[in-house]
Amino acid sequence: MLIVADENIPLIEEFFAGFGEIRRLPGRQITRADVHAADALLVRSVTRVDRDLLEGSAVRFVGTCTIGTDHFDLDYFEQAGIAWSSAPGCNARGVVDYVLGSLLTLAEIEGVDLIQRTYGVIGAGQVGGRLVDVLRALGLKVLVCDPPRQAAEGGDYVSLEHIIEHCDVLSLHTPLSTSGSFPTRHLLDRQRLDRLKPGTWLINASRGPVLDNKALREVLTRRDDLQAVLDVWEHEPEVDLQLADMCVLATPHIAGYSLDGKQRGTAQIYQALCDFLGQPAVVSLSDLLPAPWLARVALSANTDPGWALAMLCRGVYDPRRDDADFRRSLIGSVEEQKLAFDGLRKNYPVRREIEGLEVHVEGESVALKQLVKALGGVLV
Repeated sequence: MLIVADENIPLIEEFFAGFGEIRRLPGRQITRADVHAADALLVRSVTRVDRDLLEGSAVRFVGTCTIGTDHFDLDYFEQAGIAWSSAPGCNARGVVDYVLGSLLTLAEIEGVDLIQRTYGVIGAGQVGGRLVDVLRALGLKVLVCDPPRQAAEGGDYVSLEHIIEHCDVLSLHTPLSTSGSFPTRHLLDRQRLDRLKPGTWLINASRGPVLDNKALREVLTRRDDLQAVLDVWEHEPEVDLQLADMCVLATPHIAGYSLDGKQRGTAQIYQALCDFLGQPAVVSLSDLLPAPWLARVALSANTDPGWALAMLCRGVYDPRRDDADFRRSLIGSVEEQKLAFDGLRKNYPVRREIEGLEVHVEGESVALKQLVKALGGVLV
């Protein structure tokens, strides 16, 4: 069989070579001609896969090695009898690590302790739900807004208006939808942004259009009390330079770009294709994922928990590096900036996840052990 795949998908050959020929292409440049004779198409979030791309092709399976499906025309897939799969949760931990690093940076700039803030998580799916668990395990006060889950399950959810009124940290983790009962495009519009509490921290690591970028730029121009962290942008790979300059942290859609998350996404789509073809999986991610650079840390029992939190998080991943790389790329013409945006994603440095980090506490410290468990570390 012929597989056309985004060149940025890791471990393509290792997982898929046994199926036949693999043709790797830049994700934004995949065309109808490229997929005409393909049996399967494997992409990431930058490739719009719809009738215009696939009609008349031989493609019968489409997989995205990412958690979102807003770039898929699922109605067309159903009409055309095309099987599809995404990789839910594959990069959830990477995004959680990004948010933790962002919160530490914001707290350092403001000179406050994280415990002093009330956190509003908007969207409690694979990413948001895991973030809620970690924040609460750290002893932080968290309110959660997820109207679709609330409608389906009930539960202890609050409205977006309640979040805006009572929280001074907002972290967005919703999918992008433009229709249905709960559309999310411009979920935070000018009116809602205007109502943010003084001193609010706003983080968007979901999809760019969930947050009205133009409105945010105008609000930030008027309100220097607000602090913004943006990993995703409307009109990617083009970025609003003025808005980026106003952000405390600005990054090129890499919040979930841990090596673990990317390779986990490939493994999930490999399993989905095996299931579609009715054949057993013979390749395992555990055999391919390399050992982390930082595998074990020893802490004295008298270590300050706040210092330990920052050290453990930043020892594995610090988003300030990505912010610096991104800002250096925002030069030249718009086309040069767009190429640089994709270049940073294509050539992204190795980054691992906090979860699974082994931590030895020398002596007895309940606070440190709780911290390690909250972060997903392993006490040894």
